Amino acid sequence: MNTETTWNAGGEWTAQGDWGMHDSSGRRFDQSRWQARLDELRAKHHVPGAALAVLVNGRVHELASGVLHRGTGVKVTTDSVFLSGSIAKTYTATLVMRLVDEGRLSLETRVIDVLPEFATPNPEDTVKITVRQLLSHTGGVTTDFNYDSGRGDDCLAKYVEAARDVPLDCPPGAGVSYGGLGFVVLGRLVEVITGKTWDQALKDLLFTPLGLERSMTLPEEALRFRTAMSHLGEPGAEPEPAPAWDLMPRSAGPAGRVIVSAGDMARFAGLHLNGGLAPDGTRVLSAEAVAAMQRRETDVPDKWTVSADGWGLGWTLYDWNGIPGYGHDGAAVGQYAYLRVVPHAGLALALMTNGGSARLLYADLFRELLAELAGVTMPAPFAPPAQPPAVDLAPLLGTYRREGVVITVTEKADGGAHLRYEFVDGMKDMSPPLDMELTPVTSTVFAASGAGPSFSEDYMPVVFSTLSNGVACVYIGMRAAPKVA
Repeated sequence: MNTETTWNAGGEWTAQGDWGMHDSSGRRFDQSRWQARLDELRAKHHVPGAALAVLVNGRVHELASGVLHRGTGVKVTTDSVFLSGSIAKTYTATLVMRLVDEGRLSLETRVIDVLPEFATPNPEDTVKITVRQLLSHTGGVTTDFNYDSGRGDDCLAKYVEAARDVPLDCPPGAGVSYGGLGFVVLGRLVEVITGKTWDQALKDLLFTPLGLERSMTLPEEALRFRTAMSHLGEPGAEPEPAPAWDLMPRSAGPAGRVIVSAGDMARFAGLHLNGGLAPDGTRVLSAEAVAAMQRRETDVPDKWTVSADGWGLGWTLYDWNGIPGYGHDGAAVGQYAYLRVVPHAGLALALMTNGGSARLLYADLFRELLAELAGVTMPAPFAPPAQPPAVDLAPLLGTYRREGVVITVTEKADGGAHLRYEFVDGMKDMSPPLDMELTPVTSTVFAASGAGPSFSEDYMPVVFSTLSNGVACVYIGMRAAPKVA
């Protein structure tokens, strides 16, 4: 199934009209051919259902393939909605930038100046953390603080209060570490400034002016639509419906739950491609704010987990052989989402899936789409070289720790490296310890095998680095774990 729409001057999606964005190369989108390719790759990679939206030449093309639920056989349609996982962070970042535009907030505002209840175990660190740092993952806050603060409208306030004793991954400004907790704090900041829940502020300030009718935050809202079920299973096999559709509490919303159709996600990206203008010409975000979000705030040692070359304000930034782009990845109980935007081509790609080897589907499909529609060459998949280099392991051996996780690196009898990844504290029931073999890619970058399907389809990047305060750390999943022993 596929549909094609454009955004007209009246702000309605129609078969006529123009969004004002054009690809100067004149590349055309062959909807029938890409529908066949989506069907082929989805089946090859055992993905039960997928929805794809392509915004190019001012038009949004929507495609759907497979089923929403393998148990019921209900088919995916272009108006189906999926869990987008961490792509929610880009929505929260955009919402924060609206408040910056309105002068109600500054990027240099200290969090405690708006949220006096915000704290970390170290008061000296607490007073340093700014809005800019939370948006760019440089505030040191962790991502693995799983706390269910209930379903009430006060859930974000309760979460921020409960997080006061959660250790930082690293001191503010000392390095980059993917921090979901920081986006929940940003969501609470939005609530205090607007007097609305984060959910309502997102509707009023983004969804409504952009005409996004299939974008929401709460499970009960998703029941109005054809909704994708999560599926889980081993790589290379057909996955089965998961025991639960989603396990995240309401308080995780600003960091991890926007429920959305692929088409609506592409239209959200269109706001940024079009310099902050809504389809009817209303300015939702200033051109300066749009540009600031895409400006590199920090480089990243781990360039492979989500193909990141750096971070902006909410956006993951890419450098495809000199062609810049931005986007984000998301995951939620077997549902995986991918958003890529190429400004020079006026192109946005949004892929939603509900299980299986979704990352392989993304890699194959986006590699072809980006090459044809934007002249982009995606990097080769992460893997160790045929002849791994000899590496001195001694400086890397030891124990590393961050909130909820202990990582131990040891040398094997044959001289190879072994890594144990163990969940502790509030995360201890997530999984048994994971034992992985490390193959060197460079002297500080290793490819881990044996992580299992919950971490990676292929090799998992393990990157050793040093924070600006001189402390050694290891990056796994873009999270920094400082060396403690």
